Amino acid sequence: MEFATTLLIAVGLAMDAFAVSISGGAAIREGRIQWALIIGALFGGFQAGMPVLGWLAGTALASFVGTYGPWIAFLLLALIGGKMIVEAVRGDGESVRFENGATVLLLLAIATSIDALAVGVSFAVLDTPIALPATTIGIVTFAFSAAGVLLGSAFGHIMGRKAGIVGGVILVGIGLRILLEHLFF
Repeated sequence: MEFATTLLIAVGLAMDAFAVSISGGAAIREGRIQWALIIGALFGGFQAGMPVLGWLAGTALASFVGTYGPWIAFLLLALIGGKMIVEAVRGDGESVRFENGATVLLLLAIATSIDALAVGVSFAVLDTPIALPATTIGIVTFAFSAAGVLLGSAFGHIMGRKAGIVGGVILVGIGLRILLEHLFF
């Protein structure tokens, strides 16, 4: 597989993590660089690891991921996005706060990397070595996620509580898009 194709796959997979990073970054007020690096490493690490797991599992996992993966991603993103919207409307918080929830961070990292698991299965089916694609996916996702936290932080200062609502809608929308692509395309 050509590197350009691998890079395009990496950018496509990083988009969900980028959007989640923007919405989560909206609540960041202090330590923006530190949180950008943490979120970048976490999301990038999961995005790099999931294709490897998918590749190792190979075609045996393809039917499960194809059937349940989009539903799992949708439910996780809809629940987290819904929580963000409710908290923003109530004034409980502007967004899901990265600094207050390791569980939320892990759920977001898993939800945004499920597609990468399926891509890993595809690489196994195509008999493509996984080291370069996984590394590329991880680096691209790290860069996009870190940038997303910084952009979200700047956006959050301007928008205030509305950023939490927008971020929640984005997460629910991403989950819905994943589900609809699975059901209809």
